[in-house]
Amino acid sequence: MGYESKIKNQATDDLFDAVMSITDREECYKFFEDLCTVKEIKAMAQRYGVAKLLLDKKTYSEIEEATGASTATISRINRTLQYGADGYMSVINRMNEK
Repeated sequence: MGYESKIKNQATDDLFDAVMSITDREECYKFFEDLCTVKEIKAMAQRYGVAKLLLDKKTYSEIEEATGASTATISRINRTLQYGADGYMSVINRMNEK
């Protein structure tokens, strides 16, 4: 049996299928600029950057300086890395293999 997500429904499946159909970075920019606000995109990018730095064993102060994220955000992402669905981990590991 697969992962049981709290957000799983048909609308989310459709959204994720659409994201997985994106073929290049330019199309990705266009899709997300239409889908999200600039603030939402920047927040997601910041969270992803924080997760990468946490996995690189950077300190909270180093991460705060590099990303501008608050210590509360860094702590929340750190908890997710420890107790979450391993989504950050699998994607970051895959990206590190490239």
